[in-house]
Amino acid sequence: MSVDLADCLVVGISSRALFDLRQEDALFIEAGLDAYRAEQLAREDEILPPGTGFPLVRGVLALNTPGAPRRAEVVVMSRNSTETSLRIFNSIRHYGLDITRAALSGGAPLAPYLQAFHVDLFLSRYEDDVQRALAAGTAAALLYDQPDDPLEAAEEIRIAFDGDAILFSDESERIFQENGLEAFARHEAERAREPLAAGPFARLLHKLSALQQAARREGVTSIRTALVTARGGPAHERVIRTLLAWGVEVDEAFFLGGVPKTEVLAAFRPHIFFDDQAAHCERAAPRIPTGRVPLAPGDSER
Repeated sequence: MSVDLADCLVVGISSRALFDLRQEDALFIEAGLDAYRAEQLAREDEILPPGTGFPLVRGVLALNTPGAPRRAEVVVMSRNSTETSLRIFNSIRHYGLDITRAALSGGAPLAPYLQAFHVDLFLSRYEDDVQRALAAGTAAALLYDQPDDPLEAAEEIRIAFDGDAILFSDESERIFQENGLEAFARHEAERAREPLAAGPFARLLHKLSALQQAARREGVTSIRTALVTARGGPAHERVIRTLLAWGVEVDEAFFLGGVPKTEVLAAFRPHIFFDDQAAHCERAAPRIPTGRVPLAPGDSER
């Protein structure tokens, strides 16, 4: 029977992002592919511990109601070969994760298969796969190690986004980096009523907003979103007007005006936070699950 994933929220996740495979990766680096393969086959019945993306995946799958059309799907997208994936699937079954689809590339890049599975969000621990996904037009992030205090199960998915270069294009951020705060403020004031161009995660926000609206019509709360941006007034106006023009909502918005994001994020307790700047991500990662949206090759760190 043919299944159309186009109307679902589809999350593609690598095995390293779903489970904690740091020890296995160390073996691969130190001893090579053959030793890694032999170890995985010998330990196929040993359950892998959850990784950074595990709480989000569990929450995404909880969007589905038995007997109703599925709202969300998760696809494991791994560079593993078929035989070395046995331990991964045994772990999926152990945790009761309703995941039935996988792309096992045997070491080849995964980005060419994202559109085939209608992936809306791709999470990985390989930066080259993430950059290829972004170049192909798919929202993607490089996950950090899981936080010191992993999230407990929650009834709703909580997702936090940075603004510029994530939900919106990096046009305004580049002006700030190249010409300073005064030029940025002037630029945003002059264009306050001009919607910002879409960034790499704008389409994902639209999909989440549609799911939220459907859930509200059914009287349930399933997704909560937050915008956590370094922008402050008066640069907030353009952001608000952009979201209005797009016809989407975020449940909470924090215009920090340069105040560090970590404490606000820790209070919101998202299943995942997306930012493009390594400094913000490195401060947040010990507290909350964090994904960095890497700059295009050749760009300077911001």
